[in-house]
Amino acid sequence: MASSWCKVSPIIHFFVLYLLVASSIRPVHSLDTGTNLHATNQSFRPEEELKKLVMIRAHLKNINKPAMKTIQSPYGDIIDCVLLHQQPAFDHPQLKGQKPLDTPERPEGHNPTGLVIEDFQLWSLSGESCPEGTVPIRRTTEQDMLRASNIRRFGRKGARSRVRRDSSSNGHEHAVGYVSGEQYYGAKASINVWAPRVANQYEFSLSQMWVISGSFGDDLNTIEAGWQVSPELYGDNYPRFFTYWTTDAYQATGCYNLLCSGFVQTNNKIAIGAAISPTSSYNGGQFDISILVWKDPKHGNWWLEFGSGILVGYWPSFLFTHLRDHASMVQYGGEVVDSRPSGFHTSTQMGSGHFSGEGFGKASYFRNLQVVDWDNNLIPLSNLRVLADHPNCYDIQGGINRVWGSYFYYGGPGRNVRCP
Repeated sequence: MASSWCKVSPIIHFFVLYLLVASSIRPVHSLDTGTNLHATNQSFRPEEELKKLVMIRAHLKNINKPAMKTIQSPYGDIIDCVLLHQQPAFDHPQLKGQKPLDTPERPEGHNPTGLVIEDFQLWSLSGESCPEGTVPIRRTTEQDMLRASNIRRFGRKGARSRVRRDSSSNGHEHAVGYVSGEQYYGAKASINVWAPRVANQYEFSLSQMWVISGSFGDDLNTIEAGWQVSPELYGDNYPRFFTYWTTDAYQATGCYNLLCSGFVQTNNKIAIGAAISPTSSYNGGQFDISILVWKDPKHGNWWLEFGSGILVGYWPSFLFTHLRDHASMVQYGGEVVDSRPSGFHTSTQMGSGHFSGEGFGKASYFRNLQVVDWDNNLIPLSNLRVLADHPNCYDIQGGINRVWGSYFYYGGPGRNVRCP
């Protein structure tokens, strides 16, 4: 494939780097010692531990809703089938007493590709399913919360003001493609799924799509969806389908999946946060998931579609400030946390764990990158730019062809002879 991509202007480069730092999960150890469950230099304090346990159980009672049916995944997850109107979203004051909205108008030019089956998640291999009128929600356990570096912010990314900004060790590395400079009303991509090795519990590897608006300050709005491997959040190394949103640069609003009120799920077959199957293999079969996010022209809400026309749900427009209107940037790509274990660069992999130059079947990819315009038309990208923070550790190469449209390969192994 012939590859071509645009060079990055200094101004755009600055804003993308700013966003990448702002969107990062906070560093490994909490600065709030009152909620740091992993501190090694503190003696055991029964009263404090009891207080934490009470806090955890109160939070679990709030987010784990009564189940009409419970399904035990063969791979460890517990899936609760919760009535549509009792899901966490309807705890929000502006949603109380309401019902989920009907199916919105799809963007023109949308021809679903990629996954054509719905049983892409490991929990569905049990043969059980959730009844109509319910949504499947992965149950959060005490163990999930006890793994968290800060239980007060469980299920949330770190506030921008607490992310270290020195260029040598902000702890997060990225390889991304992006477009900016126009008004965007949605985006679509097919994302190659792998199971990258994550070096320790406090690191992660993800591949996702960001729909972004705001000034890249405290008013940053984002909608995010993709897959991630996060041992801290989920307790294992399976890639999982996830969503995220924020309206204040990750400070006080938003969360992963359904861990707070916000995203309204409408589908009874997909559990957000559940493990994905199958995954791609080196020099073997390749598997990707197609994700579409777009703004409903009638009601203004941002809808999420998975695979071949499967509606997952929506983010109500009132959650946002800038995204009530449109997005100003769309970003696609990978991110890892580098906690520099033993003083060296992490060996946590991004994507397949191989560099972009190895190409199809070896390197991870995003393909068929598109955006939604003001008239609800899904159109190809015309100005994809690519950026890698540390190309000796993780890199990216973009291109365009007749089959894949705009695409890029990306990823890497982390620590190697050129990335010490």
